[in-house]
Amino acid sequence: MVNNFIVEFSLVFSLFVEVLRTSKKVFSIYNNLIYRFSKMASKKNILLLFDRPKEPVFMVKGKENSVFDVPQEYLDDKYKPIGAQIVNRFGEDANEKIPVSRISLPPLGDILELKRNENFSLFLPKHRRIAGKLIDIFLGMRNVDELLSCAVYARDRVNPYLFNYCLSVALLHRPDTQDIDLPSFISSFPDKYLDSQVIGEVREQATIVPDGSRTPIEIPKDYTASDLEEEHRLAYFREDLGINLHHWHWHLVYPFEAARAVVDKNRRGELFYYMHQQIIARYNFERLCNDLKRVDRLVELKEPIKEAYFPKLDSLVSSRAWPSRVTNQTLSNIRRETDQITQDVDDVIRWRDRILEAIHTGSVRNEQGQTIPLTENEGIDILGNMIESSILSPNRALYGDMHNMGHVLISYIHDPDHRHLETFGVMGDSATAMRDPIFYRWHAFIDYIFQQFKNTLPTYTPQELDFSGVTVQDVEIQTQNGKPNQINTFWQQSDVDLSRGMDFQPRGSVFVRFTHLQHRNFTYKINVNNNGNGNKQGTCRIFIAPKFDERGNPWTYRDHKNMFVELDKFAVNLKQGKNTITRSSTESSVTIPFERTFRNLDNQRPTGGDNLAQFNFCGCGWPQHMLIPKGKADGFPCQLFVMISDYEGDKINQTTEGACNDAGSYCGIKDKLYPDRRSMGYPFDRLPRQGVDTIQQFLTGNMRVRDVSIQFENRTFRPREVGRN
Repeated sequence: MVNNFIVEFSLVFSLFVEVLRTSKKVFSIYNNLIYRFSKMASKKNILLLFDRPKEPVFMVKGKENSVFDVPQEYLDDKYKPIGAQIVNRFGEDANEKIPVSRISLPPLGDILELKRNENFSLFLPKHRRIAGKLIDIFLGMRNVDELLSCAVYARDRVNPYLFNYCLSVALLHRPDTQDIDLPSFISSFPDKYLDSQVIGEVREQATIVPDGSRTPIEIPKDYTASDLEEEHRLAYFREDLGINLHHWHWHLVYPFEAARAVVDKNRRGELFYYMHQQIIARYNFERLCNDLKRVDRLVELKEPIKEAYFPKLDSLVSSRAWPSRVTNQTLSNIRRETDQITQDVDDVIRWRDRILEAIHTGSVRNEQGQTIPLTENEGIDILGNMIESSILSPNRALYGDMHNMGHVLISYIHDPDHRHLETFGVMGDSATAMRDPIFYRWHAFIDYIFQQFKNTLPTYTPQELDFSGVTVQDVEIQTQNGKPNQINTFWQQSDVDLSRGMDFQPRGSVFVRFTHLQHRNFTYKINVNNNGNGNKQGTCRIFIAPKFDERGNPWTYRDHKNMFVELDKFAVNLKQGKNTITRSSTESSVTIPFERTFRNLDNQRPTGGDNLAQFNFCGCGWPQHMLIPKGKADGFPCQLFVMISDYEGDKINQTTEGACNDAGSYCGIKDKLYPDRRSMGYPFDRLPRQGVDTIQQFLTGNMRVRDVSIQFENRTFRPREVGRN
């Protein structure tokens, strides 16, 4: 009896101990979750600083009607005398008050020299210098709470464009904020992308029509020019919202002025070369689809520029129209004291000549006078950093700032000495530069210099191209209910919400509807024979190029190689014998999905810290809807190129599990090495071996070319909704 009691007591006591231990464990988990939730809430509050960028920081933010509890001393000087009234007035409308800690604030100094009503340009030395300082201040905050306090203090004092850029770069690169999701730039600054008349209609509708009853306002497909201007045939490409957002976001991920740890990413200079080379190849492709010749590179900087451009944009920050450029204007020396810039056209010409000399002598000189060879593998990376130029340039004093100053000279062509008090044109802003036809002429010239270097490199031998035992036997493009080897393109309408960027307007969603190029999804079917011993691993590389040049003649390989546009790149496992590889066009290593380009954070927020970090980085990428060129109504003949290269020569020894590699070809992989050991653009990045004059002569057994057609249907399909409930 006593023994039974002891046994039962022991069981009850053990159960009691286990309950206590479990309770402690549950309590610990609960506390941990509460702590993590509060930290995540604090991080998410930072995102409210992107809302309505000209409205003061103490006004209601976000759809939850949140208000920052701003310390009196953090208020801008003009609001301090009425601080108490402000707190009471806007606090009454708030569902949530967000505490803002008092910290020791670093001096903003010359960051404040850029006025709040001015435009901001990464290409201007003064602007990029102060941007680097503000980025470093944000990066230097010890934790998220301090970052929030510092950002709240800076927001109403710093230029809105500058603030948005610097805070975005800092959030992308701080280890404790990589798991919060940045809003798409268009949601904060729709004025960078939309016709000023549309902005006026948006304001009218937001004021008059109640939320929930507002209908999308349609952006005219043709509003910057008429068909009398032949360059306007490419407006659907140059003014595409997704393409311009890609260019902006790429420069967020790859800033060229900030702490070295932020700028110095793996193969950054080479990626600057390759991403822009592909833009020029794609632009030339589009020109041929529209019966235009390839773009003329901007060689003679002192000759009149024949292309005009009238952007039809108004800045919501400066309340002024973006300047235009009329036909046959000529670049002039810049003398603008306000912008702290004095630059001669001859400076850019001297830098060009020095860079070309370095290319043809095979080496550059650093600031210490030492010689750095432009080697076969690393030379293109050094050259990219020199030409752009970033802080990684080996010698800015000698090789200058050629790429950036080209943008600056063009952007001030209308008012080089500031006599008319005009700001820079669209070429002065990475968010708008791709709208202007001259962007492509300038970058065709930049690409010409890179190609001069590529032409000095040894040609690829058949052994460096072939994959022993592997033969690509056939390639086919398949579209549901479509003809084999035909890709179909058309117009698509989509809606995007601008409410986060409409300052001093009634709350609620306001949608605009834009028309863009789109294509039907398709599948690659690739038949590969592995005649080697055992299984093999390879990299499948897919490119496309026009079959004929602008005269309708077959290409010579030297020209043709620069027209190939990368469509996809992915690893494949090949069993011994016959293999069939299928791959959807939606899986491209070049593009990001449509919804990620125009993401609405309220409705499309991913879950999980790592997923969020990748979500932000994956904002960098070519828009999926522009993967395929326009084509023609009767079909545009193209050549699809497929290569299976030997993975032993491609692989990088790293794990990429969970990492963002959606658009790895253009953007790399977050916190990783570039995911391909080969030169970017391989195998089309060098001159051909002797005896190769055509693409057919270039092929080795592991390559295949298939004639395909892009057929354009001049029809506009119903809207797809972006970020709608």
